[in-house]
Amino acid sequence: MHFISQELEDYIEQHSEKEPALLAALNKETYQKILLPRMLSGHFQGRVLSILSKMIRPVNILEIGTYTGYSALCLCEGMQENGALHTIDIKEELVDFQRKHFDKSPWRKQIFQYLGEATDIIPTLDMKFDLVFIDADKENYLNYFELIVPKMNKGGIILSDNVLWSGKVLEPLNPKDLSTKVLLEYNKLLANDPRVETVLLPIRDGLTVSRVL
Repeated sequence: MHFISQELEDYIEQHSEKEPALLAALNKETYQKILLPRMLSGHFQGRVLSILSKMIRPVNILEIGTYTGYSALCLCEGMQENGALHTIDIKEELVDFQRKHFDKSPWRKQIFQYLGEATDIIPTLDMKFDLVFIDADKENYLNYFELIVPKMNKGGIILSDNVLWSGKVLEPLNPKDLSTKVLLEYNKLLANDPRVETVLLPIRDGLTVSRVL
């Protein structure tokens, strides 16, 4: 996941907006108590999500893949006062952990959790979104995109995480590696789909910003 040196990554964090105390505590507790803590967005990517949300000023936000709630709280920082964030995850054991930290935030009444398969839940959400963050199982990225696009407001932003997949997108494809296969197809789709305009940013494991036309 490290495409630049650790020293440069440290320099970037030191010269970016500081990590809010609530998120620093969530970060620490995730590493102490939860499996696979590297899945956390973390300080730098979290600040990227925050400033993008502040630029977009979304009313409705959809997040696919909550994990411990770090990225959700970052996205809420730019949400309008009457806004709501809807976040979906399949891991029941993380729901209470997420809620504990959500309830410590200013947006505790504006964050709605959904437990289950996102492909089942997204069609039930009767609203339009200004901002979507996809950070779940890679095998379903194409499915998520097709479900989301009709629910986007014009000019809305779709963020897709892990699109460089630790550099595997440049390696010879293992036929059994479905995640990489789908990500290769997904990246090609975003680059060519006339419904969006896209830029792929080399942030952490790759973050794509797609604007709906």
